[in-house]
Amino acid sequence: METQLEVKLRNILWHFEELEHKLAEAGTDYQLVAELSKERAELEPVVNLARQYNAAQTQLEETRTLLSSAEGEMREMAEMELQELSEQLDNLQTELRSLLVPKDPRDNRNVIIEIRAGTGGDEAALFASDLLRMYLRYADLHRYKTEILSANEIGIGGYKEVTFSVKGKGAYSRLKFESGVHRVQRVPETESQGRIHTSTVTVAVLAEVEDVEIDIPESDIQVDVYRSAGAGGQNVQKNMTAVRITHLPTGIVVACQDERSQLQNRLRAMGVLRARLYEIELQKRQSEQDATRRSQIGSGERSEKIRTYNYPQSRVTDHRINLSSYNLAGVMAGTELDTFINELQVADEADRLANYETSD
Repeated sequence: METQLEVKLRNILWHFEELEHKLAEAGTDYQLVAELSKERAELEPVVNLARQYNAAQTQLEETRTLLSSAEGEMREMAEMELQELSEQLDNLQTELRSLLVPKDPRDNRNVIIEIRAGTGGDEAALFASDLLRMYLRYADLHRYKTEILSANEIGIGGYKEVTFSVKGKGAYSRLKFESGVHRVQRVPETESQGRIHTSTVTVAVLAEVEDVEIDIPESDIQVDVYRSAGAGGQNVQKNMTAVRITHLPTGIVVACQDERSQLQNRLRAMGVLRARLYEIELQKRQSEQDATRRSQIGSGERSEKIRTYNYPQSRVTDHRINLSSYNLAGVMAGTELDTFINELQVADEADRLANYETSD
């Protein structure tokens, strides 16, 4: 009786052969040829492994037949070959399952990251600034390009909220695990009695989307323009270049003031709005398919957290995978953040593999 994996492989091989027939008959229909060739190229790694798997399985059955009647030295050789083939099949199965697990189509996209101070007042705003610095350094280490899109600063160097973009291949695949509530435990500089305070910051990581993916009718938005905040005195921006866009159906508000022209700020604000609406729509779809999917952002309460940064103990703990690092300085510098991201990717692939194994 065929296993679930073998049924899927048989269907993939059949589909691959069908693609090759269609390619041979496509002639000068270059658009069709391009589409079929792309699909063929995507399937080829799986097909090559599937053929190796089938060949190894056939050889295994032949060796078992030989073993049933072999004696002496021939039997010993057959037993050794049987062991080697079994190990080879196990390795091929692992590789095939990894290739067959559905990938997140957003993984190679650029991202927009929103950081917002949660519970904790000024201390939360200061930690939001620390997280911004951590992500900017991390992006620089991975040779991603970053750009601040909007920021709401407080006077002591923190942020009530800040939004920035990260551009580079695989940016979303690395940073998507940062979505959620980040909790910090430390003694604030303003604390005279040395007491440890607990504050939170929420992080949202949104995949950048193309204009065609999210259609936003003009009737659904309200656009307000105002003067960008300046440094005061003669440096105050006198032109109405800052833009605030309100999406009326959802109440989402996006502001952008860092660009010099109103048009540039509007384009950037619309880009952020599209990403947020796309994420909302995607979450709706995924929640219907998977009731256990983690919510991207909590309410910002202290009890909700994905990660805790404990300064007195120099410890960072990711609660999703129960992993701790005692190199807090390295994590906050961006150099050790991959300690968590790598393990989160492994756990995520294991989850998707488990879902794949139980799917029809």
